[in-house]
This record gives sequence, structure tokens and C-alpha cells, in this order.
Amino acid sequence: MRAPILILGIGNVLMGDEGIGVHVIRHLENLELPPEVECLDGGTGGLHLLGPLEGRRLIILIDATVDGRPPATVTRLRPRFSRDYPPALTAHDIGLKDLLDTFHLLETVPSVHLFAISIEPLGDLETRLTPALEAAVPSLAGEVLQAALKAASEAGTVPSRSSRLRP
Repeated sequence: MRAPILILGIGNVLMGDEGIGVHVIRHLENLELPPEVECLDGGTGGLHLLGPLEGRRLIILIDATVDGRPPATVTRLRPRFSRDYPPALTAHDIGLKDLLDTFHLLETVPSVHLFAISIEPLGDLETRLTPALEAAVPSLAGEVLQAALKAASEAGTVPSRSSRLRP
């Protein structure tokens, strides 16, 4: 049975901070998660994600945005349609936004919670995060995890408990 809550990290790890969503997922994968919560590295998005997104009650989306705010600023939104996403989300998300719109056609629309993480404009190829974003990954992961646990608890799918590192 598929977990009803999916935490989906989006980003290109070859573009430094643009890969923040994937880095947060990598951090979350080291935590003990309840069976109702699953993490997925969505890479740069695209139609190949249709299958993994299907049948979810909640999708928590983590992605970078170039919005002029200080790096690591978190903007939380609950977009329903592609037009509801911030225009400053990185370019690869156009396909992902459209993909999420297809659920309206399938009449199986999950709730989407977006964590848009502010980054500086993209520069050279770089596989590491800047120090500001690297330092923020644990707190970003914690914030995302708390949102997932709260949603699960409100839906009555998991008992309220905190996650801990796996031994």
C-alpha cells in the first residue's frame, strides 16, 4: 500500500542551491519516518513522476525559488493550480506544475503544500550548496517533517510522535 503523504524534493543538484529540495530529501531519508510518510527525490521533475504522485492524499513539495529574498527564506503555500505557484520557481518546474494540474482531469486531486526555498540567481555548475543553505538543511527538513506529521495526525493516520535518527 502506498503512503498517503509524499514529501517530494525537486531540484538539479548540479546547479548548487537549485538542488535544495533534493538535499532536504537526502536529510529526511536519514530519519525514522512513519509508514504513512514517504520521501522521493524528484530530480528536475517531469512526466515520469505521474506514477509516484498518483494516489497520494498530500504532496509536500520542496523546491528552490529565485525571488530576491535572503537565501534559505521559506515561503509556504498551498497551490491548487499551476497558476497558483510563484512565478519565480525554477524553470524545470513548469512540467511539474502541469503534471499536478493533470490530477484535476483524473479527478484525484491531492492537497499540495509547497515549501519554496529562496536562493540566489543561478550561477556556474556546482554540486555543493552554499554555506547558508547547507546550514539550513536540518531546520528545513525539520519544518517539512513537522508539516507531514501534523497533516498525518490531523487525518488520524499516525499517532502524534516525533521522529528520531535511525540507529
